[in-house]
Amino acid sequence: MEDPKNKQLEIDLNHEVAQGTYANLAIIAHSTSEFIVDFVRLMPGVPKPEVKSRIIMTPENTKRLMLALQDNIRKFEQDNGVIRIAPDAGVGGPRFPIDLEPKGQA
Repeated sequence: MEDPKNKQLEIDLNHEVAQGTYANLAIIAHSTSEFIVDFVRLMPGVPKPEVKSRIIMTPENTKRLMLALQDNIRKFEQDNGVIRIAPDAGVGGPRFPIDLEPKGQA
């Protein structure tokens, strides 16, 4: 029987996805069974920013993502110094004079 620790996951990353999508705001909502993360790009002069990507995850996988992000931020800061957040930026980032409440259904 093969040892699961030695098994590597092979994933396919197509060219379009590999290019990535820039977002400078994440809006997070949740229900009892899922977390919804909308990635938004806010640009000056654009009156209505649009969601560029929506990721829907189980609570367990969302927590795994949070822990992985914490670990990677710790490693980044060890190598590059502390990441500074502007004092007026609140938990979710800068406050903008637009309505950021999600309007659609997941």
